[in-house]
Amino acid sequence: MALSSCKKYLDVKPQSEVDETQLFSSAEGFREALNGVYTLCASTDLYGGNLTFGSLDVLAQNYQFPSDITSQAIANFDFTQPSFVATTTDIWNTGYRAIANCNYILAAIDSKKSLFTGNDYQLIKGEALTLRAYIHFDLLRMFAPSYKSNPSAKAIPYVTVVSVNSTPFSTVSVALDSCISDLKQAAPLLHASDPIVSSSYSIGYPGTTGNETSNTDLFYQNRRNRMNYYTACGELARVYLYKGDNVDAYNSARIVIDASKFPWTSEDAFFSKDITAKDRIFYQEIITGWYIDNTAINAELTALFIATPPIYSATTDQINDIYETAQDGADDWRYKQWFVATASTSGGNSIQRAVLQKYIENTTPVVNLYPLTAPAMRYSEMYYIAAEAVYDTDPVHALFYYNTLRAKRGIGSTVDSVADKATFINLLVKDARKEFYGESQIFYMYKRLNLAVPVSDTYSKPASDQIYVFPLPINELEYRNN
Repeated sequence: MALSSCKKYLDVKPQSEVDETQLFSSAEGFREALNGVYTLCASTDLYGGNLTFGSLDVLAQNYQFPSDITSQAIANFDFTQPSFVATTTDIWNTGYRAIANCNYILAAIDSKKSLFTGNDYQLIKGEALTLRAYIHFDLLRMFAPSYKSNPSAKAIPYVTVVSVNSTPFSTVSVALDSCISDLKQAAPLLHASDPIVSSSYSIGYPGTTGNETSNTDLFYQNRRNRMNYYTACGELARVYLYKGDNVDAYNSARIVIDASKFPWTSEDAFFSKDITAKDRIFYQEIITGWYIDNTAINAELTALFIATPPIYSATTDQINDIYETAQDGADDWRYKQWFVATASTSGGNSIQRAVLQKYIENTTPVVNLYPLTAPAMRYSEMYYIAAEAVYDTDPVHALFYYNTLRAKRGIGSTVDSVADKATFINLLVKDARKEFYGESQIFYMYKRLNLAVPVSDTYSKPASDQIYVFPLPINELEYRNN
């Protein structure tokens, strides 16, 4: 299998496939191959579209579709809809294509170690391992039962070799162990080589604060647009929590939290009246984000969330319910800044809809505070993980994490005690839904915890594999029988 054409990394043979021997004959070839994986990940098939701005949030019931029959059918968990089948097929195929490209890098890199200088070997290998685990984990979270539902169930192929033969499916438990193995190999490599670990590396807004672009080598700049050391630790925290290993989940999340590397967003930046200085997505808190600052994706985001009318929107009543504005949610920065009420007419009735402002990009020539970014992992998520993972042994500390996060979102009241863990989990889930609105993470949380999906304030869809496990692509079923 040859690496497929993807921007500059195949410039050696423009518009064609490149022989892997030629590509991996220099350290620069390895760099370009790795950049190609990031380009695939940032495409609309994966995190520049489907896996951040698509059907996962539709299934999580974050939007309402009064006149869009297809989207409403998907929201009703009709996985036979042709558009949903096409989307999940694209996710599967492009995800495994990106994994295959990681495997080409990993299969070649150890024997070519003499090509590298500085920290390139450790960094490239660590990033490729982290990418392989990251993509596999998301495929697992979509196409397999959760660990809590059935750890022994058939899951996905965890592909680690370059071969013409298909990789057998792993069980959920084995696939998770494979993710952990890759990440545990990646973390020390990245810790030894990643500039972001250095105390001199400071995170901020491009051109104004921080020094993320100061390295003269472009490959070492903007470490938050790549799988950095803290991403590997954060992904370990995710995977351990998914597997119910609270001790290791907590310890991994603590590495990110205790580093104090990611500054909380200030009120001034979030509410700035100067749109060139406005931080709409808590940019500094993004541990890793996919760089998607291009015309095509910006146009797609405008159509999805901002156009009149947008494809995806909720009613203002639904947003008021999600953000609990009848309680202390009225003070929530996210509620006050992310939504604008806009009148919409449907079936002759005027309905106030809440239009999401999260991904607005200023129109040229007005500058933006930061490039358009699809969040891959947030600092706040580490607080959710730490709070949940430590609750059994230290509920006071768990509440500390929860209250800290609420305070950083403008909610001054604190929760000093809860009746039991179920009550606490409910608080975490409600806040996570607010935090990850429009980012396709809350569906995974519902699934991991085997929770019913809240459809309205009076009805929830019961948890089951029928709503939480996506069907495998038809071509995958035809191709193999294992």
